[in-house]
Amino acid sequence: MDAGRKDIASHYTLDCSGKILTFDLPKVMGVLNVTPDSFYDGGRYPTPELALNQAIRMVAEGAVIIDVGGESSRPGSQPVGVEEEIKRTVPVIRLLAQHLQVPISIDTTKPEVMEQAILAGASIINDINALQTEGALQVARDSRVAVCLMHKQGISQTMQTTPHYQDVVHEVRSFLEQRVASCLDAGLSRQQLVVDPGIGFGKSVSHNLQLIRHLSQFTQMGLPLLVGISRKSMLQTVLQKPAEERLWGSVALATLAAWFGAHLIRAHDVAATVDAIKVVQAVSLPEQWCT
Repeated sequence: MDAGRKDIASHYTLDCSGKILTFDLPKVMGVLNVTPDSFYDGGRYPTPELALNQAIRMVAEGAVIIDVGGESSRPGSQPVGVEEEIKRTVPVIRLLAQHLQVPISIDTTKPEVMEQAILAGASIINDINALQTEGALQVARDSRVAVCLMHKQGISQTMQTTPHYQDVVHEVRSFLEQRVASCLDAGLSRQQLVVDPGIGFGKSVSHNLQLIRHLSQFTQMGLPLLVGISRKSMLQTVLQKPAEERLWGSVALATLAAWFGAHLIRAHDVAATVDAIKVVQAVSLPEQWCT
């Protein structure tokens, strides 16, 4: 694995509406789904107060971003209307913004939800559709928030039916490069952008493993790289275990992702993931431990 991580001390920065994150080592984005049907934590935080308690816990464990989602994007999930998604997310974001200092991310594809979430205090858009929905790019440009651009193939209802690529690494990177170019052309800066290869979104287990193994291809884009692998269904195939029993597999994937180049790991289990990243950093920079 010596050909893996070489840029653990890279100083990429992300401007989240004035809150600056520096990726001198990999960091963790905490997942906070306020949905009834997300594959792992759906229904756990039915009130803003319960969501706030979980967010406070994740920040205490080391999360540098809290990512709030109001619509499940798991394979086979059904769409949620704009008003319902706003109803689920905006009160939570408003409460989090009043109590937390870390940036808050809105996980959505809808420009209307983005606008309301930003007004409530969100400073990052995490868009699995990479701002391709009509109006989304304009919202990001006008609000000056940070943006995570993710790749996915197909729609949530059918994306895992028959995913196909000639060269998954090349095709995913090419897509992300095109979306970055579109954002720059629209007036966003590179300091506002993060890229995500979209593990599990229209990819087979083999595709996902290839992407993780070749994450260095995405670090070459010169932007912070986010990877979301927490408790995902690929681990069902590898481990033959349900989501509730995938913690150790998730930590192993987070460790590999950090070693191979990820700057930001999206995780449900923040404390365990932060510990794994600290060990990756120690192995990558052993001279820091000379006595």
